[in-house]
Amino acid sequence: MLERPELAAWLRLLETPEIGRASARRLLTLAGSLEAALELADARLCEALDDAQLKAWRAGPPDFDALVDRSWAWLQADAGHDVLVLGDPDYPAPLLQTADPPLLLWLHGRRELLGRTMLAIVGSRSPTAQGADNARAFAGELAAAGLLIASGLALGVDGAAHEGALARGEPTLAVVGTGLDRIYPRTNAKLWRRIATEGLIVSEYGLGTPPLAPNFPRRNRILAGMARGCLVVEAALQSGSLITARLAVEAGREVYAIPGSIHSPQSRGCHALIRQGAKLVETAADVLEELPAAPTAPRHGTVNPAPLAAGPQRVLDRMGFDPVSFDDLLARATGTPEELSAWLLELELDGRVARLAGQLFQRRASA
Repeated sequence: MLERPELAAWLRLLETPEIGRASARRLLTLAGSLEAALELADARLCEALDDAQLKAWRAGPPDFDALVDRSWAWLQADAGHDVLVLGDPDYPAPLLQTADPPLLLWLHGRRELLGRTMLAIVGSRSPTAQGADNARAFAGELAAAGLLIASGLALGVDGAAHEGALARGEPTLAVVGTGLDRIYPRTNAKLWRRIATEGLIVSEYGLGTPPLAPNFPRRNRILAGMARGCLVVEAALQSGSLITARLAVEAGREVYAIPGSIHSPQSRGCHALIRQGAKLVETAADVLEELPAAPTAPRHGTVNPAPLAAGPQRVLDRMGFDPVSFDDLLARATGTPEELSAWLLELELDGRVARLAGQLFQRRASA
């Protein structure tokens, strides 16, 4: 952990208004060290800063002493609270090799996980039931095989991926777009706290930073850069997950995509990635056979689900794997509307069928 004077120096550099990541890096390059950057004369500062930035630099961060006090108190409050600066021996080597590595990262959890081989799993914030199942299943199997599953702790696929790893007794890493004293989204508060205990939460944003929209695409470069590969589970064509995939390609990482129904908007982003060269994956083994330094996935015996009665089994057999309406299913399966409703309810309760918006139904892959 940094000592208080060094922490204050980093906060002076990173929290001064108008001084962005690029300007902070120019100051460090110009001066040669953090300490020297804080002592540069105006004539040298003009080489790195424009007039507005120079004025802001002279003024420093607002309420600077309170900012240092608050940040230092947070670091002292929990053994899992820490900061990591560029050049630290624990700084993740893959991230260091990207075009824009963060100068400082705030950490909450198990710092030693930064040395693990990571796979990013990303996807829609509003996945289909099958998409969420796929995220949990792939994350669980890949985590059990030795990969550290990393994601963004957002609703949907991100949360499901974290849950899948934790369900197998494995840690997981989250890269977030707020200060680490802000839990976002609140819906994932319980998951956030569990990751902070069993895994690691990472942010480049200082304490108190709210969930600002521009911060989330920026944090995606960290997620893509830390991981050795990126698996996209479900994504619409305008999904932020495709930004992460693009950043992964730019960083020289492997990109994997799970195909889906040709009728589902949530599959079109994955299909576009596959057309552009992403590897189509159907099982965790498809990822493990190409990801560098990944151990071989353990093989598990198949657990057969309990047998179904004739009516529900007939519905399942004739449903296929694409979403289907009640009326279309009624035309495929012999029975009355009342019987079909009862059979579908049984299949839902048994976890073999998901009820989607618009009175559509979809068979889960495990069924």
